[in-house]
Amino acid sequence: MILRIASRASLLARWQADHVAELLRKTDPTLTIETLVFTTRGDRERDPALSEIGGQGLFTAEVDRALLAGEADLAVHSLKDLPIEDPDGLEMVAIPPRAPIEDVVVSVGGVSLAELPPGARVGTSSPRRAGFLRSERSDLEIVNLRGNVPTRLERVSEGDLAATLLARAGLQRLGLEDGRVGEVLAPPRLLPAPGQGALAITARRGEVAVHERVAALDDADTRRAVEAERAVLAGIGGGCSLPLGAYAERRGDGWLVSAMLVREDGTLRLDEAAEGSDPTALAARCARALLDRGARERIGIGEPTP
Repeated sequence: MILRIASRASLLARWQADHVAELLRKTDPTLTIETLVFTTRGDRERDPALSEIGGQGLFTAEVDRALLAGEADLAVHSLKDLPIEDPDGLEMVAIPPRAPIEDVVVSVGGVSLAELPPGARVGTSSPRRAGFLRSERSDLEIVNLRGNVPTRLERVSEGDLAATLLARAGLQRLGLEDGRVGEVLAPPRLLPAPGQGALAITARRGEVAVHERVAALDDADTRRAVEAERAVLAGIGGGCSLPLGAYAERRGDGWLVSAMLVREDGTLRLDEAAEGSDPTALAARCARALLDRGARERIGIGEPTP
């Protein structure tokens, strides 16, 4: 059987596609797997902040179109980039075991956030990360920073920026973590973006043979966790521009779901957490608690797009 995997062109996306291909070959060494590379709008438009050019879907639309057109059988995405609702005709067929979920500080000299000099320039295009940075260090100059992982690292290594915040998973996958990380920002200090560290394998609905090949890669606990985190996002209403962190984790026989909303200027942060047996129900409880506290008005979030 031949399986064609659609991937973005970035080094990290290619690594992720190759990783899934290797997992599939382990389940069936007779598989022939081809990778098809597509450049997305999010890759092409580097200057504006994500929130200014359309939000979620920027890194997936071209790949989704290839799937729907039958040019590819599967796509591999960073799950945090996916819209809450599956595009018509596609579905998330497998979510492999998750990588580390934390954000990390990558800085000149490998220093921590607290050790950065006054007024240091720190790059990020994430409202969640920007709000967190300003809440911890109001003196920092937050600079809009787009681009792939190596590009962001280069801006720091060249001294244009004193630091940036990146997902630990991406650095580990590319073998770029050693010697660059000044600090790991673990929960509850900073909650990750919903789905951060997880991969999503998507395919066309109804493609039974493809689904059966991929089903073995699905990890039940990872799926339950990221579905809960995305349920917080859905409950608040918003896309990748929402300054939201959410994390669902196993606690013994149950689950702990935590959620965080932060004003992008760093002047207000709202946290909620709930513990119990059903992570999706806990997520709904966290979202409702944040809304009951006036999260949309107090954080300055516009009404959700219909």
